[in-house]
Amino acid sequence: MHERSSVAELAKTLKAELDRYSPGGKLPSSRALVERHHVSPVTVTRALAQLAAEGLVVTRPGAGAFKAEAPAPVATGDTSWQELALSADAATELVPRAVDASGVLVTLAAPPPGVVEFNGGYLHPSLQPERALAAALARAGRRPGAWGRPPSDGLTELREWFAREIGGGVTGAEVLITAGGQSALTTALRALAPPGTPVLVESPTYPGMLAVARAAGLRPVPVPTDADGIRTDLLEAAFRATGARVLVCQPLFQNPTGAVLPPERRREVVRIARAAGAFVVEDDFARRLVHEDAPPLPAPLAADDPDGVVVHVRSLTKITSASLRVGALAARGPVLERLRAIQVVDSFFVPRPLQEAALELVGAPAWSRHLRTVSQELKARRDTLTAAVTLRLPELALPHIPSGGYHLWLRLPDALPESALLAAALRAGVAAAPGRPYFCAEPPAGHIRLSFAGVAGPTEITEGVRRLRTAMDELLP
Repeated sequence: MHERSSVAELAKTLKAELDRYSPGGKLPSSRALVERHHVSPVTVTRALAQLAAEGLVVTRPGAGAFKAEAPAPVATGDTSWQELALSADAATELVPRAVDASGVLVTLAAPPPGVVEFNGGYLHPSLQPERALAAALARAGRRPGAWGRPPSDGLTELREWFAREIGGGVTGAEVLITAGGQSALTTALRALAPPGTPVLVESPTYPGMLAVARAAGLRPVPVPTDADGIRTDLLEAAFRATGARVLVCQPLFQNPTGAVLPPERRREVVRIARAAGAFVVEDDFARRLVHEDAPPLPAPLAADDPDGVVVHVRSLTKITSASLRVGALAARGPVLERLRAIQVVDSFFVPRPLQEAALELVGAPAWSRHLRTVSQELKARRDTLTAAVTLRLPELALPHIPSGGYHLWLRLPDALPESALLAAALRAGVAAAPGRPYFCAEPPAGHIRLSFAGVAGPTEITEGVRRLRTAMDELLP
C-alpha cells in the first residue's frame, strides 16, 4: 500500500479506537501497533503524529502516546458589535473596502466528489511535475543555510533567473521575489495607487485582480477588449476621463478571453500610458502555459521599456503546483523602492526553502521536459474541449480559440441565464466558472469559463460537456 494511504488508514483506525480509552489513557506501544496492524514503524509514527496534530493524542518521548484530555467548552460570545465596527468608516471611504472573494473562491474550491471540475485554476495532479518538485524540495533542504533568513528581495540566483526569463536587459537587481502572482499584484496595486483612486482594467478581466483592487480601496474602471485584447482606441480616452495612473493588463493569453495583444497594440499601450504619466502592471501569468501549436510568443512589455512604465508580474505557480507560491515583480526606476518597501512590510520575505526548491526545479533537466509535456497536453485538451463544445453545445458562442492558457470563454444565448445554468450544471455533475465576476461593471451578456487543465483528461472533458448538455436541456425550451 502507498505510504500516504497507509498512514491515513491507520490514523482512521486509531481514531475510531480512541473511544475505548479514558482521557490520559495510554495507547499500545509503537511495536504493538506495528504487529497488530502489519505496518511499518514509520507509518505508526506518522499516524500518531497526525492524531497529535489534531489534538486527539499526546505523545511523550520515552513514555508513549496517550489520549488527550477533552478540550474545555468554548464560551459563545456576542460578535454582533463587529458589524458597526467594520462599517463605521464606510461613509468616509471613497470606495468601500468590503472584500468579495467569490470570483476567486470559485476557482479555488474543490467541487464535491464525482463532479467534473471545469472551474479549476491549476493543473491537474497528472500534469504537475510532482516527482521533480519532490526531488527539488529534497535537494533544497540539503543546501547549506537552506533554513536561514534569505535576502528580503529574494535569492540572487532566483532573481537573475527571472530576469533572464523576462529578457530585454532586465537585471536581477530589478526583480523582487514574491509569494506567487497574487501577492505580486497586491503589492503592485498598493504601491502604485492610493486608496480612492481609479485603476484601469481590461473588461473582462481576472476576478482576483479586481478583488485585490477593491480591497485596497481602488476603483476599477473597465476598458473594453476585443479579439486582439484591450482596445487602445478607447484606452487614451479612459486615462483622460478618469485621471488614472495605473493600467492592469494581461497582454498574453488574457484571462478569460485568451487574447494575445498584437505588436502594434503593445507599442500603443506603453506609449499611451507613458503620455498619461501612468504605470502599466503587466500580468504575464500564462507565458509558460503556451500550447504546442502556438506561433512564436511576443516578448513581455517589460522587455522593451527603458523608461520604467511597465511593472512586470509573473509566477511559477500556474505551470507547476498551486503550492509552489513563488513569483516575481520587475520594475525600473524609483518605483522599485516603493514596491520593495511594501513587500517587506507585508511579508518580510518568501521562505528560503521554497525559493531554494524553485531554483532546484528550474535548473533540473526535468524542467524542460515538463514544459514540453504541458504544452502538448494543453493543446490536446483544448482541441478535445473545443470539438466537444462545437458538437454538443452549438448554442454557446466561442469567439476565440486560444493558443495558450487553460480555458475557453463562452458566451451564453440571451435565453439562458448564467446563474440558472451553473446551478443546473452542478446538479448534473459538472462545475463551471461564472462569467459575472470577470466584469467590474454590468456585463454585456452571460458567460461561462471552462477550464481544461484541472480535469483528468480527454474522457473527463467529453463527459463534462455531456453533463453540461443535460443541464442546458433542462433550461432551454
